[in-house]
Amino acid sequence: MADLVSEPIEALPGTFDASAMARGEPGLPSGFRWREQEHRIVEVMRAWKKSQREGGVGELYLRRHYYQLRMSDGAVWEIYFTRQAPPGRGRRSRRQRWFLYTRDGPADS
Repeated sequence: MADLVSEPIEALPGTFDASAMARGEPGLPSGFRWREQEHRIVEVMRAWKKSQREGGVGELYLRRHYYQLRMSDGAVWEIYFTRQAPPGRGRRSRRQRWFLYTRDGPADS
């Protein structure tokens, strides 16, 4: 059973998929920093998108890109990229777009 994490993660700099970014999608990096440790992506198991209507009945807007990933330590992560920066104070919170939603695998070391 996957553990709910729901924490921001930091994409490893310089590892973004530029071809995806050219198509208007998030450039999934080759890994992330979470809790001060680097974790590398070994496999993209699944990818999907979530859309939502503005104001409940208005136009449909793409809100999040989700990915199910197998990581180098064997864990399976479900992450998402939010199209709109979450509200918050400071420059860092405005740039935070990647989040680890759930994690299933080896215990934290």
